[in-house]
Parts: sequence; C-alpha cells; structure tokens
Amino acid sequence: MMSRPPRTGRLTNLIAGALAVLLVRSPAVQAGQIHVLDLENRRVDPLVSVSGVKATVLVFISTDCPVSNRYAPDLRRLSESFASKGVAFWLVYPNPAESPQQIRDHLTSFSFPMHALRDPEHALAKWVHATVTPEAVVVAGGRILYRGRIDDRYVGLGVERPAPSKRDLEEALTALIAGKRVEHPTTQAVGCFIADLLP
Repeated sequence: MMSRPPRTGRLTNLIAGALAVLLVRSPAVQAGQIHVLDLENRRVDPLVSVSGVKATVLVFISTDCPVSNRYAPDLRRLSESFASKGVAFWLVYPNPAESPQQIRDHLTSFSFPMHALRDPEHALAKWVHATVTPEAVVVAGGRILYRGRIDDRYVGLGVERPAPSKRDLEEALTALIAGKRVEHPTTQAVGCFIADLLP
C-alpha cells in the first residue's frame, strides 16, 4: 500500500483544484450503466431519470461510523426540506459486511426517511470518487455538480466545531434549485474511510 503524502495547505488546495476540474469535465453517465442493490438485493440505478426529480443526492454512510451517525438529524432535515423541490436523497452503504438487516436496523434507529442502497462492489463509490463516510454527491443531468462534506463541522477526524460555519451541501442544493452555479463543487469530506478506496 502506498503511503499517503503529508497534507500541507498548498497540497490540499492543489488536490481540491484538480478534483474540481475533473468533476466539471467528467463525462455524463448514461442511465443503466451503474447498478447497486436495494435491501431486497434487487439491482437499482439511482441515477436514472425520474419525472419531477431535478437532482439526486447520494450520501455514502456506514452503520458504525460515528461521524455518519452524528449527521443523521442534518440529513433528515435536508431530505425533508428539499424533497418538495425535486431533490431525491439516497443513503448508500458501501461496506459489503453490512447486511440488509443491519441497514434496516440502522435506518430505524436514526429515523432516516430516505431510501437505502448497498454498494458492496463499490461501483457507485468509484464512479463518484467517494472515499469516506459520510460523503455527499449531488448528480443532475448525469453529471456530478457537488461532492464532499455535508458541512464544515468536522475540522478533522475527532475534531469538531460546536456548530458548522458553512453548510456546503445545503448551499449547493439551494444554488442548483435556483438555477445558479454551485460555487464550490468539491470540498474535503471528513469521516471513516471506505475500505479498499483509500486515497
């Protein structure tokens, strides 16, 4: 396994800039190209166009990641706030060890209103370049318009602000619904690494 380079401010800015270019220039994905599993082990394409849906939010999450679990109230609020505006939310569980029943229990325990998907082969995670839980990806028209953190509450793993000063996912969705450009299409998500997808 390759060692991770030290994270300096300049290096982080260069990486973020390169990712922003890649996301803006990424080719559109065609419906039917990416399939994950629902909790009944049926193949699902969460990116297929649905009437009335302007954007799809994929939130990569894990049953045992404390950072993911800490965001449950925020994800419920965002899902309920944007559902009437044509935004569909999916929780994506990339850990192949998490069974459908464990995921059902997790949905119940944290009162998640959105649908859940399993991505045990990381097809979706690889396409959107998700590497941690929680990490949010906004897709519209087959293109990634935002990828990164939900907000800036976590400065680093285990380092948490009392309250976020920037609500990145909400700001991206608000801009999209208003027909505006997403000002910051990539941010650095902080959380638990998705196994086999370490940067």
